[in-house]
Amino acid sequence: MSLTRPTLKPERAGGTSRRVTLRTSLSAYAFLLPFVVLLVLYHAWPVFFGTYLGFTKYNIISPPQFVGLDNFRELLRDEQFWSGVKSSLKYILVVPVIQLLSIAVAMLVNRPLRGIGFFRTAYYVPVVTSFAVVGLMWNWMYQQEGPVNFVLMRLGLMKGDHSLLNNPATALYAVMFVTLWKGIGYYMVLYLAGLQSIGRELEEAATIDGATRWQVFTNITLPGLRPTILVCSLLSTISAIKVFEEIYVMTQGGPVGSTYTALFFTYSKAFVDFRYGYAAAAGIVIAVISLMFGLINFRITRGGRVDA
Repeated sequence: MSLTRPTLKPERAGGTSRRVTLRTSLSAYAFLLPFVVLLVLYHAWPVFFGTYLGFTKYNIISPPQFVGLDNFRELLRDEQFWSGVKSSLKYILVVPVIQLLSIAVAMLVNRPLRGIGFFRTAYYVPVVTSFAVVGLMWNWMYQQEGPVNFVLMRLGLMKGDHSLLNNPATALYAVMFVTLWKGIGYYMVLYLAGLQSIGRELEEAATIDGATRWQVFTNITLPGLRPTILVCSLLSTISAIKVFEEIYVMTQGGPVGSTYTALFFTYSKAFVDFRYGYAAAAGIVIAVISLMFGLINFRITRGGRVDA
């Protein structure tokens, strides 16, 4: 007498497979649920509610009162807001500089040299340092008796007894330099990852064929870094337009409003004047401007091919 294992009928086997697939899917969704809840609670809901507030008059005491496009009409006539937008757009000058320096530093620390791990860490330390600490340090360095003024006066690049932060002509650029100094390490890490993803055999083959270092960089390294350049350029452009921490810690919009940026205007209207609806409308305009520059950046980086 032979014993044989019972086999499942095709219908039963298919039903079992579907139950297993359903159970696996439910488990995956169960793991995703906490993240989705937090995403909706702390990102999606504030965006939708803030957009709604942009069309209302709201001072946190009384309920929001719908006013249509009145806030946006007032923004069109608000010289202080457009002065802040102008300062924010000037901040975009940081973007190409920080990208070029980050690529240069990434190529420097990508070499297999002794102690290179220390230099990678040293370049990244400013990124993880609180901006409250960074702001206080650079405020001291920019003082009249500080080291920056001392060096500039010794080199004959500055005259007088004022500091860079107290001069309306130089205050914004002084803050921009701090942003540059603090951000290089962050983008360096991204570019370093991009460099290490490029096959060394391509560079070695080009070198064997007689290509110079500049030719290797322009024909192999730079095209290989294009996706990373796109991401970093987008991130730095948006960060430049919505710059706030540096201004809040170092200048509070002064002197004489020379560092008064668009996002600092939004903060001031919301938490100083308690005009939350008006501040939300300004935030919407800043978001639209950021989106426009992001698209321009995308087209330039991808060679005008958005769908590529």
